[in-house]
Amino acid sequence: MIKLQPITTDNFWETISLEVLDDQKEFVTSNAVSIAQSKIQPECIPLAIYEEDILVGFVMYCIDTDDSEYWIYRLMIDKNHQNKGYGKAALNDVIEIIKKDKSHNKIFLGVHTESEAAVKLYKSSGFVFNGQVFGKEHIMQLT
Repeated sequence: MIKLQPITTDNFWETISLEVLDDQKEFVTSNAVSIAQSKIQPECIPLAIYEEDILVGFVMYCIDTDDSEYWIYRLMIDKNHQNKGYGKAALNDVIEIIKKDKSHNKIFLGVHTESEAAVKLYKSSGFVFNGQVFGKEHIMQLT
């Protein structure tokens, strides 16, 4: 069972050391950059993903200042822990956290369509493409 934990001095270095597979690197912003982004954009909430006491991934979500809606900005599972269901479990946990805020009813994320595993994961959790494109990312919305 996974659990989401804040990034702290105790897990910072381990979190920024997580890596995706080589063919996924072009689709994922580094955890170090994401954590830095959360310091200048305090609306961003970075979390470490644990399976028991083992750090397996990273996720970050926020209320975007452009549209005042929730966005899942980052989700990555370390290359040594992929294909074990951690990504889906973490995604579902973040969705549940967001849904507790009844003042918002939309959740978005951006994905590179070439990242077939990510698209499959997001679709399996109820996200659909909404036709918007920002740079190289196609936008998906939770239905």
